[in-house]
Amino acid sequence: MDAGGDEGSGPRTGAEAVLLTLKASGIDYLFANAGTDFPSIIEAFAARASGEQVPLPLTIPHETAAVAMAHGYYLVSGRPQAVMVHVNVGLANAAMGVINAASDNIPMIVMSGRTPITEHGRTGARVTPIQYGQEMFDQTSIVRDATKYNYEMRYAEQGGSMVERAMAIALSEPRGPVYLSLPREPLAEAFPEDHLFPPAPQAPSAPQRPDPAAVARAAGLLASAKSPLILCQRSDPSGATADALSRLAQAFSIPVVEPFTVRNVLPSSHPMLAGYDVRDALAAADVVLVVDSGVPWIEKLHRPKNATVISLGPDPLFARMPVRSYRSDLSLAGDPAAGLAMLHDALEDAGARRGAVGTVSPRSGGDVTKTVGADGAMTAEWMSRCLSDVLGEDGVVFSELGVVPSAMDLKGPNRLFTAPHSGGLGWAMPAALGAQLHDRTRLCVACVGDGSYMFANPVACHQISEAMDLPILTIIKNNGIWNAVRRSVVNSYPGGKAASANRMPLVSLEPSPDFQMIARASRAHAERVEEADDLPAALERALRVIREERRSALLDVRVAQSDRH
Repeated sequence: MDAGGDEGSGPRTGAEAVLLTLKASGIDYLFANAGTDFPSIIEAFAARASGEQVPLPLTIPHETAAVAMAHGYYLVSGRPQAVMVHVNVGLANAAMGVINAASDNIPMIVMSGRTPITEHGRTGARVTPIQYGQEMFDQTSIVRDATKYNYEMRYAEQGGSMVERAMAIALSEPRGPVYLSLPREPLAEAFPEDHLFPPAPQAPSAPQRPDPAAVARAAGLLASAKSPLILCQRSDPSGATADALSRLAQAFSIPVVEPFTVRNVLPSSHPMLAGYDVRDALAAADVVLVVDSGVPWIEKLHRPKNATVISLGPDPLFARMPVRSYRSDLSLAGDPAAGLAMLHDALEDAGARRGAVGTVSPRSGGDVTKTVGADGAMTAEWMSRCLSDVLGEDGVVFSELGVVPSAMDLKGPNRLFTAPHSGGLGWAMPAALGAQLHDRTRLCVACVGDGSYMFANPVACHQISEAMDLPILTIIKNNGIWNAVRRSVVNSYPGGKAASANRMPLVSLEPSPDFQMIARASRAHAERVEEADDLPAALERALRVIREERRSALLDVRVAQSDRH
């Protein structure tokens, strides 16, 4: 094998082996926040200047944005990406995003440099004071609990096989992030001329099909049920699960609720969509099919008393959740789309078709109140409806304490992505940037609370938007408070002192910064919207700027506090 450094040849260094294998594994982009551990990576990119054999390097000025962009890119493309950050300090900033990715089963390769192990005698040995201050006994511990696989590179020749293995594990079900630690020395070392490259392939585990006998038993339970119910809170990026669920629910008239949705599954107009609140539907059900839903209900509030529960998913028991006592009378391990198709066939074979299909809920959320209270602040439902009206057929929304799904008319699956249940704030805005990177013609919206916007490191996100020509619409649902915290206090102590206080401790975000100025610093269009009637026109102006001028737009929208969301 030719191990020279010319374009098109094999790797010259460990760093080149890493980058070449990333690209060969399907990685389009390396979202990177560089540091003193990156010289060999940067040199390798320069040596492969055409970019045809290596991922495209993207400079991302904050690590949480880098991981969330990879997350958002995967949600709309189904293609996992790679992130690289600077030693332990960069990994610490990235850790929240890795936790979000783990919660949402997002495959990605997360890498960080590692402080040089050696002080002299090797290429890549220590040359700065920070390389002493940044070393840890166990740097991987920062993300070990949130990754499926981790490894620290020891030799240059591992650069290819290590990446190949990491990608295969990330893509095997249940999917998730993996972590590679990259010390300077093996990145800088010469790749042995006699070593195998490219590495031997390692294919991801093929998706399993549930056991046919168990599927037949599940079909029998559903066929004999008087009040069956399906719960599903996410689909896959391709929409295969959504399509199979849509056909099954409609063919056999089984209501579907999307509890605590993280990726909407059915279009709002689907005749069997029973909404997003699980309480009443679950209380009436006698057989419940839970499809790939880590949190199908809240045990304290909604636990089914007499229903038989069937769980279907790659890991129907969600083994990585330490505490999860949800009932499962029958657990079907396997690909959700394949399992739903098998159930469909089994129900047909059992003659379970229920006749004419009815409609279980009103379309598109019904009437929406514009304002509440004497001050006339608009409701989150009105804001959500107005946004829904301009989304079009394929617009996507990344919501973080933002929109109300029941008030929207979503045209298909995977139109609304809600922050993962891990709750790492600052996710939605960079995730929308990642989605826009995949499809620059698609309207990508981040709808976030005012606190979530500040968590997103907005200066970095607006800079990314301008630098990479990724014009997104950011809507700030501004109620001047950590409303989720306020609701939690009120629910925990409804008659307590804090609930009746004029000013509850630890929840106020006033005085509100001028968010428009932050956006305008990166040449974005920005407006403050105070009145409900002004929102539709403001949205149209924002979209015109995005489509005609290719600039991002931000709307700072005054929204009333709510006890429901």
